[in-house]
Amino acid sequence: MDWTHMLDPVAASIVIGGTLGATALRSGWADCRAAGAALAALLRPRFRAELVRGGLAPLVAQAGRDGLLRATPRPCGDAAIDAAVAALVQTRSLAAFTARDDAAREARVACAIRAVRTLALGAELSPVFGLAGTLISLSQLPADGLARAAFMGAISMAVLTTLYGVLLGNLVLAPLARAVERRVEAEEAARREVMDWLLAQLAPTCPPTRSVAQPRAWLREA
Repeated sequence: MDWTHMLDPVAASIVIGGTLGATALRSGWADCRAAGAALAALLRPRFRAELVRGGLAPLVAQAGRDGLLRATPRPCGDAAIDAAVAALVQTRSLAAFTARDDAAREARVACAIRAVRTLALGAELSPVFGLAGTLISLSQLPADGLARAAFMGAISMAVLTTLYGVLLGNLVLAPLARAVERRVEAEEAARREVMDWLLAQLAPTCPPTRSVAQPRAWLREA
C-alpha cells in the first residue's frame, strides 16, 4: 500500500479547519480556551496525593504541637490546597476551609465540563465536514467531460475528506474528551482524599462547624 496516496493537504485543511472553526463559533472562545487548557494539562504531571500530603505534614505536626494559631503554612505544591489551608490558619474556621476548597473544586470541575463539552462537539462536527469536503470535491468535476485525471483526483479527495472526518472525530477528539474527563475525575478523588485527611488532622485544633461533603462524581452528574 502506498501511504502517500492517503495524504491530501487540501482535504485535511477542509476537515480540520472546518471542524475547528465551527466548534469555535458554536462553543465560544471561552470554552475553546478551557479545552486548550485541559489539553495542556494532560501533558503536565498528575496530581500526586502522597507528595502533597508530605508537604502538609510539617504543618500538621506544628499545629498539633503548638496549636493552629502558631502554625506557619508552607507551600505544598498545589495552589488551591495552599489557599484553603491559609484560610483555615488565618480564621481557625472549618467553614472558611471548606468554603475555599469547595469554590476551587467547583471552578476546576466547571472548566473541565466546558472542555469536555467542546471536544465532544468537535467530535460530532468532524464527520459533517468530512461530508462537506466530499461534496466540495465532487463539485470540482469538469462539466465538459470526465477527463481521467480530473475524475480520479476528485474521487480521491472525496474519499479522503470522509475518511479524515471520521478519523478526526473518533480517533482524536472523542478520545481526548474522555481523557480529560478521566484525568479530572482521578485528580478530584485524590484531592478529596488529601483534604479529608488534612481536615481530620486539623479539626481538633479549631471548633468544628460542619462536615466535609462526601466525594461526588461531578462530571457524571453534570
